[in-house]
Amino acid sequence: EERDASERRTRPTSTSSNQRVKDPTKTMAESSAAASSSSSEPSSTKVAAADARYTFDAVKLEELRKSSPWKDDPRYFKGVAVSPSAVMKMMTHCHSGVEKGVKKGGNPIEVMGLLLGRPDPTTPHTLIVTDVFPLPIEGFETRVIADDDDVVNHMIALGESLENTRKEKFMGWYHSHPFDVGIHSHCFLSQTDISTQLQWQRAEDPHGNPFLAIVVDPLRSLAKGVPELKAFRAFPPEYTNPTQNQCPNGEIIHEEQARLERWGSCWSSYYELEVEYFMSGGARNVLSTLTQNFLWMRTLGSTPMCETEARDRYPDRVGKAAERIRKFQPANSSGAGDMPSALMGSTSRGGRGGVGGGSPPKLGGSAGAGEKSGKPSPSTAGGGKDEEDGGELGKSCQAVIEIATEKLVGNIVQMSKKELFAQT
Repeated sequence: EERDASERRTRPTSTSSNQRVKDPTKTMAESSAAASSSSSEPSSTKVAAADARYTFDAVKLEELRKSSPWKDDPRYFKGVAVSPSAVMKMMTHCHSGVEKGVKKGGNPIEVMGLLLGRPDPTTPHTLIVTDVFPLPIEGFETRVIADDDDVVNHMIALGESLENTRKEKFMGWYHSHPFDVGIHSHCFLSQTDISTQLQWQRAEDPHGNPFLAIVVDPLRSLAKGVPELKAFRAFPPEYTNPTQNQCPNGEIIHEEQARLERWGSCWSSYYELEVEYFMSGGARNVLSTLTQNFLWMRTLGSTPMCETEARDRYPDRVGKAAERIRKFQPANSSGAGDMPSALMGSTSRGGRGGVGGGSPPKLGGSAGAGEKSGKPSPSTAGGGKDEEDGGELGKSCQAVIEIATEKLVGNIVQMSKKELFAQT
């Protein structure tokens, strides 16, 4: 799978020998338990609706497939409901690619698989993913091998087996983007992804089987402790979005470079579907019991800031942030004293300077720097969202703020635990 150079993200080049990949099953269990416990009163209606996802009316489903209303509306589907087992298998598969590549001393490996599910007759604008099946495909830095004879034979055998055992169909595909953790998620569709998705949609959509694409960011999932994945569908080539500068998630971003960095060069060729997770009443009861009897101890007994991965990555993150900030020091007429105000200015509303009313320093000190990078400098960005988020200095300041916030929150958690549980 060829990837455009403009869409490739920086990958981690190495990992220390004492660094370990988190157990994805623990991550998923803790995330599910947190989501379950966060809803103070899970209504019986909600549980019943979730249980209904596991069954369907075959007659109504067949009627929906025959009518295929999605053929006339490029944005027909609004959301995706994913089962816990499907999420677990996807995350485990994607994390295994990370671990396999790191163990070989190289970069994480991209992986790919197929989605099993159906459109939902009860809520027709929703797709349901009930299961996933990994494919024996390994990705390299610039491509993913997907046309090998063994892979094709595997897909054919898998399809024939499922025809005899399952009532659902292959209705999508997933793959990972194991790029280094940044400010934004790496869940997007590249030009090759769009081409692949369009081929599937042209082949399957007219026959009552709307096809879906899911992209997983495994390294961000490990860093944040929750699954980081997004679902997409591609627009037909003849489709023109009536809303100018609208990104796949519906947000309107006027700065071209910001759109490219977040959604790739094909940002106008696809749209994002809202992802929800459904869980049966029995599974909710099991997780509730685990939360009460076991998982609460893990939550109180661990702090993300103190984990091996976080400790190993911290010096590197600080060093990179310092290096990026240092590039702008010579351009400031008043010297290093302006950097704190620039940091405060990047967090103020509208991006209009810091506490003292000053504005962020210019990039490179001349218009040429902005022209070379293709990004407007903060002094010419025009304020608002573009001034707050645009430009290299804004991103550098945001990275510093995130590091400081993580440390501050981690220290507060540690002090709270000490005050609550220290013996007197």
